[in-house]
Amino acid sequence: MSKRQTLNADKRSAIASVFQNFWENEDNPIMKKYYEAKENYDVIREATKGLVENIVRQHQPQEDIETIRAMNNKYGESGGQLYHDNCFYFKQPKTQIDHEGNEYSADEEVHIDFSLEPSRHHRRFGYAYYRDELKSKGIEPDFLYKWENERRNPRYYEIETQADEYLGYRSNNDVSNSDAKHHHTWENEFKLWVIGTKYCHSRNFKVNETEFQTLEMYRTAQENLVNAHENIFKYVDEKMKKLRLGLKSYRYFDQAKELADKLNVPLNESILNESSSMALSIYSPENLASLLEDKVEMTREEKIAYFRKQQNQAIN
Repeated sequence: MSKRQTLNADKRSAIASVFQNFWENEDNPIMKKYYEAKENYDVIREATKGLVENIVRQHQPQEDIETIRAMNNKYGESGGQLYHDNCFYFKQPKTQIDHEGNEYSADEEVHIDFSLEPSRHHRRFGYAYYRDELKSKGIEPDFLYKWENERRNPRYYEIETQADEYLGYRSNNDVSNSDAKHHHTWENEFKLWVIGTKYCHSRNFKVNETEFQTLEMYRTAQENLVNAHENIFKYVDEKMKKLRLGLKSYRYFDQAKELADKLNVPLNESILNESSSMALSIYSPENLASLLEDKVEMTREEKIAYFRKQQNQAIN
């Protein structure tokens, strides 16, 4: 009879990593919603580019852009101002009613930003969009939620720096293509020449109700992806809290193995001999891709074309 494997802190940590990887890679509704939200954002993003360009050019025709450019060439900065921008504000005139029942006119506003940092105030979208990629590089993408109430924790700032440096938030946009990081690529991937200064809010393009609602769909798609990322963390974190409490009471590996078998988690005793639990992987990239494959009939290009058709039908 073989000797029972006794657990220590490192072995419990390795076991916990196996459970966490399983819950994060599992084909469950929480993970499905994240990948669906990401795909939905990609589709709507491509379609929204065309809508934004059409609206901006209705207000600022390309011939006006060329006129100011010619004036700049002739007279320098006094010829007018142009800015290459991926940030746009749109407004819709709306009738509101005050507390006394009187009607008044007020604009509703929607902000469309095609960069990786759409709010200009926080970077949650970038962490959400590149969640899997950050994890593959050994960078914790959930640090915002993990230490939300412990911002003074040195570990929070350490991981924030790692994530921001990897995504390119902490470096200059003026880099060569070979050195470009995700933030730089997104910043320059879609831009329009607009009349005015670099201050995005100084330009506010008027749209109709249908256009406004369509643009809001883009903002909603961004928010849904961020929320889906946060929900993954909450889902897994709740399970991990209970698991760690249980593992503390286990003295032997076979106790953890019995728990894993009941939950269909593939736990093997060989993981106790791994030099680093960070190297564990329950699924190969090929298997995980197959597991998470979106079983839909339309391709990504077909979805984009379909969404654009819906936009055109609504606007026309």
